[in-house]
Amino acid sequence: MGAITFTGSTVPVVRAPRLRLTARGRAVFTTLAAAPLVAIALFFGLGGGDAVASQDAAGVSLEYVSVAPGQSLWQLAEQVAPGADPREVVADILSLNQLASADVQPGQELAIPLQYSR
Repeated sequence: MGAITFTGSTVPVVRAPRLRLTARGRAVFTTLAAAPLVAIALFFGLGGGDAVASQDAAGVSLEYVSVAPGQSLWQLAEQVAPGADPREVVADILSLNQLASADVQPGQELAIPLQYSR
């Protein structure tokens, strides 16, 4: 240590210890600096996949069938697609017609998915 002498008195000079940044400290500071940049990149990157409407299926017409009295959706599925699994046909008809349940009424018009149309 050094000392500074003033008129008549000596004051010791105390040096502050050098600040050392360890590897872990560098990693922490780098992470803190990069976190906002990563958050901004994710915010803009995840919103970049906008949907685009097209008219590819504009010329497609659906086939509709009318539910007969006493006919269930299962029977209708067997009628329109005899070679297919009725469970899949019923699920496709429910999805296409946006039905909450398999309950159908006589005279109800239902759209048939294109893969089961004749």
